[in-house]
Amino acid sequence: MLNTQIGYHSYYVYIITNEHRSSFYIGVTNNLRKRLAKHKENIDLNISSFVAKYNIQFLVYYEKFTWIQEAITREKELKKWRRDKKIELIKNFNETF
Repeated sequence: MLNTQIGYHSYYVYIITNEHRSSFYIGVTNNLRKRLAKHKENIDLNISSFVAKYNIQFLVYYEKFTWIQEAITREKELKKWRRDKKIELIKNFNETF
């Protein structure tokens, strides 16, 4: 029997924000939990980055993809969106936002 999972991976496009929801960071990763931990570590270590500068650490949105190119395309698309459109997307996904 053919294993359809061989060669397939999971990639995530995600949006994180700060406590005041004043800034968003959009990224792509193949390990969401590990990437979020790395963002938090950079904040704790005061490493110079956009995420650390604005204390962005709260996951508010994500999408899962099988193919990295699809995830990168979606990340680029979301980064071009106006803030209000991003907020609408987040609210439709995350009712507590």
